[in-house]
Amino acid sequence: MKKKRNKVLVGLILLIAIFLIFVYFFIYQPIFYINKKAKILISSANNLKETFSKNDIALLKTKMTDFSTQYKDFQKTAKSIYWLSFVPYVSDFKNGVEAGEYIIKAGIESINAIEPYADLIGFKKGESSFVEKSAEERLHTAVLTLDKLVEKVEPIAKDIDLANEKLSRIQPNRYPKKIGKLVIREKLKNVIDQFTGLSSLFVDAKPLIKKLPEILGNKEEKTYLILYQNDKERRATGGFLTFYAVFKIKDGKISIASSNDIYFLDDSIVNHPKAPREILTYHKGINLFYIRDSNLSPDFKESVKLFESLYQKSGSKVKYDGIIAMDSKILVDLLKIFGNIYVSGINFSADIDKRCNCPSVIYTLFDIVDRPVGYIKENRKGILGDLMYTLLQTALRSSPSKYWGMLTEIMFKNLQEKHILLYFVDDEIQNAVEQVNFAGRIRDNKNNDYLHINNVNFAGAKSNMFVSEKIESITKFREREITVSYKNPYPHSDCNLERGGLCLNATLRNWVRVYVPKGSKLVEFQGSLKKVQVYDDLGKTVFEGYLEVPTQGKATIKVKYTLPSDISTNSILIQKQPGVENQTLTVFINNKKLYDGVLDTDKEIK
Repeated sequence: MKKKRNKVLVGLILLIAIFLIFVYFFIYQPIFYINKKAKILISSANNLKETFSKNDIALLKTKMTDFSTQYKDFQKTAKSIYWLSFVPYVSDFKNGVEAGEYIIKAGIESINAIEPYADLIGFKKGESSFVEKSAEERLHTAVLTLDKLVEKVEPIAKDIDLANEKLSRIQPNRYPKKIGKLVIREKLKNVIDQFTGLSSLFVDAKPLIKKLPEILGNKEEKTYLILYQNDKERRATGGFLTFYAVFKIKDGKISIASSNDIYFLDDSIVNHPKAPREILTYHKGINLFYIRDSNLSPDFKESVKLFESLYQKSGSKVKYDGIIAMDSKILVDLLKIFGNIYVSGINFSADIDKRCNCPSVIYTLFDIVDRPVGYIKENRKGILGDLMYTLLQTALRSSPSKYWGMLTEIMFKNLQEKHILLYFVDDEIQNAVEQVNFAGRIRDNKNNDYLHINNVNFAGAKSNMFVSEKIESITKFREREITVSYKNPYPHSDCNLERGGLCLNATLRNWVRVYVPKGSKLVEFQGSLKKVQVYDDLGKTVFEGYLEVPTQGKATIKVKYTLPSDISTNSILIQKQPGVENQTLTVFINNKKLYDGVLDTDKEIK
């Protein structure tokens, strides 16, 4: 009996020993080596990131190749535990490593694609002759080579898609929120969400990328209207239409055909139609419909239709291929890159001017354009066109390796934040810009929740420069309360015309529309000084009101409504109004704070 027990004990010890040996060689040792390789890989990744900031394409290619070699070595070691993929965490690890392989492949393909044209987009490339060319020749060369570059988009997109597919299989919720002070779940979720967003953007951008050569006139000359929107006097699509320019582009060669005050276009119309309901109700002393007031719809394409209905009556109309609307943030951002610019002997700067607590360029333009004088100003807004043209020429003349990367980043950011809006006559190109949300459209969120708040300044001076706005959304079950708080802490400007006062800050006369899911029922609208209107527009239900924000004062509206039963509240799309900066948003759903920050882009909150 004793011998039998001893045999069992020996067998058990042997089994444990075999198990421990198995664990050591097939689990512990592989993980040890994976961890060792991972540390080397992280160091190499940081080195690669530092190399990228140097804008040297040859060095970047070398470092990327080295990183790829190290990753393959890491991946080879990682495969030693793939047999444990029936364990969810190992399965996630495997998917993450395989996703990395596709991401690196896409990176190498991208570098190989841009290498022949590296100096055109801001990378150093040996002894480049590109920097010696004129501004016009640079853009011309870039456009002529763009066709070859966009051909490489498909294989890169395929690898990004495959990486996204692998990452989508990882479930962050199975991981602990923290291990000690180390945040786990949230960081993992952020990485996956950011890459998913990047992947989606790249896929959505493919049609637009392929159309870029055509947009830049590689086949035939293109004509575009530039509309400058004064966001300090806010309108539905961003700002009051104050200035326009017509420019032509052929193979990247740009020429300015004409530029003028928007009032010049209005004066070229013999008979203006009667103003629509919105202007008659909320504007001050305006009875006719003018081009300068035509951006009434929060949907840019719909506002273009209104603009076009009046523009066709103008004796100065031209046939155009597209419209580019932009606001003052573009001017400020470009001046931040290039520094002070002198135009007609006037210094334009992005430095803050204490007289308005705004960038100096903004005050200077208002001082030139809006301050009353004892004589007639011919083409009073011509200085704006001269400034924009000078900034364009400065951008094209600048060193690609020094500035073009920043320029690309800033323009992309302004497109995302709707400080630049695009419209194209060609349906295919228009659909392409709509896919990447650069067209200023009110979006269809299918059966999911939705919110857009649109403010219009009708004859309230330039008070949007001084008024701050806070939006708070509180949802409990299917009832929502929206509170918008407006505050103007600054004194009233001297608006006396005889004294030559510069009237910037005055009482804000604000027409407000709240766009919500179609079929929502209004419970209460507090704070409107005019009768509240409820109607459907752009596939949404709209609650419309009017308020005034005095100088050194505040105003608030509260809108309560119930959501339709067929609308899912799992996520809400909140669309930002074009041209708006520093508008804050807080979102509560069932007593849980889901968002608290700046509404700088459209937000989908889950």
